[in-house]
Amino acid sequence: MIYEGAFRVLVGSTIVCLGGAERAELQGAFHLCTEFSPSSSSLSERDTEFLAMSSPGHTRFARRMSSSQCVLGIDIGTTSVKCCLVDVASKEVLSSQKKDTCSNVPSELGTGGNKQDVPRILSALQMCVSRLPREMLRKVVRVGVCGQMHGCMLWKQGQAWEQKPDSDRFTFNEVSNLYTWQDSRCSQEFLSSLPVPESHIAISSGYGCATLLWFSKHKPDHLTKFDRAATIHDFLVCMLCGLEKPVMSVQNAASWGYLNTETKEWNTELLQDAGLPLEFLPKVVDSGKEAGKLKVHWYGIPAGTPVLASLGDLQCSVLPLLTKNTQAIINISTSAQMCFKMPQDFKPCSKPPSSPSPIEYFPFFKSYLAVAASLNGGNVLAAFVRMVQQWSLDLGFSVPQSKIWQRILELGGDAASESNLLIEPTLFGERHCPLQTASVSNVDLGNLSLGQVMRSLCKGVITNMHSMMPRSMLEENEITSIICGGSALARNPILLQELEHAYQLPTTLDSRGDAAYGSALAAINAGAD
Repeated sequence: MIYEGAFRVLVGSTIVCLGGAERAELQGAFHLCTEFSPSSSSLSERDTEFLAMSSPGHTRFARRMSSSQCVLGIDIGTTSVKCCLVDVASKEVLSSQKKDTCSNVPSELGTGGNKQDVPRILSALQMCVSRLPREMLRKVVRVGVCGQMHGCMLWKQGQAWEQKPDSDRFTFNEVSNLYTWQDSRCSQEFLSSLPVPESHIAISSGYGCATLLWFSKHKPDHLTKFDRAATIHDFLVCMLCGLEKPVMSVQNAASWGYLNTETKEWNTELLQDAGLPLEFLPKVVDSGKEAGKLKVHWYGIPAGTPVLASLGDLQCSVLPLLTKNTQAIINISTSAQMCFKMPQDFKPCSKPPSSPSPIEYFPFFKSYLAVAASLNGGNVLAAFVRMVQQWSLDLGFSVPQSKIWQRILELGGDAASESNLLIEPTLFGERHCPLQTASVSNVDLGNLSLGQVMRSLCKGVITNMHSMMPRSMLEENEITSIICGGSALARNPILLQELEHAYQLPTTLDSRGDAAYGSALAAINAGAD
């Protein structure tokens, strides 16, 4: 049984887990970890909870912990990293950790570039893993990894990482920054100069192959410093397994562009002719396949533990939620995606669409997802909050962002915030329309309050998604309900209200749409195959 919500657990030096025949005695000093909590209707007598001692001012609960095998799931997101331990038999989350990375670094291209500090991100991840209970980590039988798609980083093989004999922690040397999916260095003029992919997925700025081709043309000296490239989560798998060459799932490889997803082969001739050294292309395998085995023990996880080829965070967010083919999944976190599963016999075209389309078809697990992937989600709301904070500073007042969030959600949630103000929130453009900008219209003296602006902004985010994947498209594909996930939807009831109003379909908010948990489920499924 999977539980909605979240709570925190403090495990003491010895805990006897109550509620059933299983008894797990955990020895030693354990750490604070974030867990999924049951809703009031989810508990059975076997699942008796008990109160654990904690620091003053906090109440934390501990659930029955399994003594059986478990898997580790990892998600390297755009703004945070998360890991969780999941029981193989019950598929329950036993322990979880999350940490914001604060890893953005200034780009020499200004707002045209978007890059992050790789050592900072992976240090945050290792801190999270180190805080999971050691006794459970020793029972890990498989590791699943996923992360932010499209982006790329480079490194020098044999010089990129180091693990001291007396430490679990890896340190990093010859690695580049991570050039993320938000990177817009590839202008439309540059993209138009590239060969048309032999793939159903069109190339866009922020895609790994486009970024590498940009460097080969504009900064070739930068490429000569390195001889490997992949997503940051593929790099993690490469490091953990000590691989000579990165292994990439078809999910991540498709997000780079220039991949035939049916044959799982890169468009090598096109890329080589365009100037990309082929040594930078990882090996591609099916999603859910093993990339290698843990080379050395890592925070208690035994050496030799199988590690899956890293997966896409979108696919792993969808995996726990998609239980019926009549469901659509919407996830709004930093960006926003809405998708549904295509019929099992669906095969994509061999070329990109002749005109830009908001719908793309991403590899799932032995099938495809129809995806409307918007670049504008929670990042738009975050930009609005930063603007309000800066205006306050300009007026001589210092207001923390947490207070601004609290207040604008209160004001926007009031019935009086409804207005005819129209906001097109495409601050970051869209892949099918990269030159699109944000705009505000229908402004009058009666719709300028902070609550009205917040409500209209949230409505704009949903309206933009509806323009990409309208209700009519869902009905044509026999979709009858929408499952919602992602941190922005979980924290912002205004978005959820506007979603229900726009689509007029049964809508459910489900906190199981967690990419780290999805990567753990993928690892469990791989073991069952």
